[in-house]
Amino acid sequence: QVQLVESGGGLVQAGGSLRLSCAASGRTFSSYPMAWFRQAPGKEREFLSVISSSSGSTRYADSVRGRFTISRDNAKNTVYLQMNSLKPEDTAVYYCAASRLSGSRPRTVYEYDYWGQGTQVTVSS
Repeated sequence: QVQLVESGGGLVQAGGSLRLSCAASGRTFSSYPMAWFRQAPGKEREFLSVISSSSGSTRYADSVRGRFTISRDNAKNTVYLQMNSLKPEDTAVYYCAASRLSGSRPRTVYEYDYWGQGTQVTVSS
């Protein structure tokens, strides 16, 4: 069982930056691919980025590629999402997730087994 707790959300002006953190419990954190998703009101949960468990390779959605960077620190059981050049359309609740599909880089919500409670990000224009 893995428990995930996000932090770092808040209110920021367009063009600004935020860094989200996701702290995980459990001794097998390094074996899980970790991802970030977001969900805006009235919309489906959207994949943003994933980092693999093994090589640390990453994948990004087109909407955030070049602006967001995912990273992980296995010694701290933490995954991060650095968000730069934020836009009002980035406003959403941001979730981290862990998958038991070790070695892969899943992109759908159905491939993730553990979810955090979410953290609100609001970007003002």
